[in-house]
Amino acid sequence: MIYLNHAATTYPKPQRVLEAVARSLNDVPESQYRSVSCGEHKEDIIGLCRGNLARLFHIENPERIFLTSGSTQALNMAILGFRSERKRIVYTAAEHNAVLRTIFDGLKEEIASGKIVPVEVGCDRGGYVDMEAMERAVTEDTGLVIVNHSSNVTGAVQDIGRIGGWARERGACFLVDASQSAGALPIDVESMKIDMLAFTGHKGLYGIQGTGGLYVREGIALRPLLFGGTGKDSRILTPEEPFYEVGTMNMPGIAGLCAGVAYVLETGIETIMAHERKLMKTLYEGLREHPGVVLCGDRQPEGCALSFTVPGFPPADIGYILAGAYGIQVRTGLHCAPLIHKYLGTEKDGTVRVSVSAMTKPEEVTALVEAVKEMV
Repeated sequence: MIYLNHAATTYPKPQRVLEAVARSLNDVPESQYRSVSCGEHKEDIIGLCRGNLARLFHIENPERIFLTSGSTQALNMAILGFRSERKRIVYTAAEHNAVLRTIFDGLKEEIASGKIVPVEVGCDRGGYVDMEAMERAVTEDTGLVIVNHSSNVTGAVQDIGRIGGWARERGACFLVDASQSAGALPIDVESMKIDMLAFTGHKGLYGIQGTGGLYVREGIALRPLLFGGTGKDSRILTPEEPFYEVGTMNMPGIAGLCAGVAYVLETGIETIMAHERKLMKTLYEGLREHPGVVLCGDRQPEGCALSFTVPGFPPADIGYILAGAYGIQVRTGLHCAPLIHKYLGTEKDGTVRVSVSAMTKPEEVTALVEAVKEMV
């Protein structure tokens, strides 16, 4: 099998990740803030994980990173927990349903009453945000700006620093969805003016499913979504500082995430990015040459995914044939990002999405290009 669906979950995982998860499962269980069994000294895996993430994202205080089950939980925490007297929430057409449904379903009562006004900013046929429209949209009445750093459909990478500058100038909170970019692209929360950063662990950070986190800049207080035990301050029912990590934490997953981020740090973002962009160049140029293939966008994406269609053939059929006849696994459909497709012209059936990671081999993307040419 050739696996080219890394935008969903990277595979395979680095050996150190598998070993870290297995070691955690074999160890005596422990949880955050709770004493270690038998008095044995163990590494603080949660602290190490936060430290690795802080280094990767250039976060000064690792304690402002809150571990979650993934970016969906992190985005829900950020959007539903945010409080502002300002009405406008600005988002882009490239957003995932983890953002869109959280706004339109999670905040539907506030939207119906006029307390919140969602404002959509469009994009071009490659998924790049209309920057002039974005600048106009971020007004003095904007409380929250939400941007997907790298599109999970087209691989378009947005100018986060520029948008973050507009948000900071106008007093808006800037939330970045880094689900596709964490571990694949440089992220600096300070220079990019990022106030909240949501990320998942099972994609470019090479952890396992069920891990992720949310960075929240000091001074921003969110209303927690979940309430419960933390293993400390158990007598206090209404703490002064909210707890964002409650219940029994996913220690095997956190151990794997810690190892995955360590792999990214040691390999180096620049090295990973160079490898992935070389693969993307092969994909983009190879598919672009064939007249029967229509690529989404007119330039090579900076991210690790690209989408295409074959006129006259539903994307689902293309994916089925690639898997059945060639042993190549891709992703087809709307990719949980419905709004972007009206700009791509693919609203009915979506696209065929191909995505790579640091684990992808050059011969695998070449095989995809040759398979698509033969099929068409």
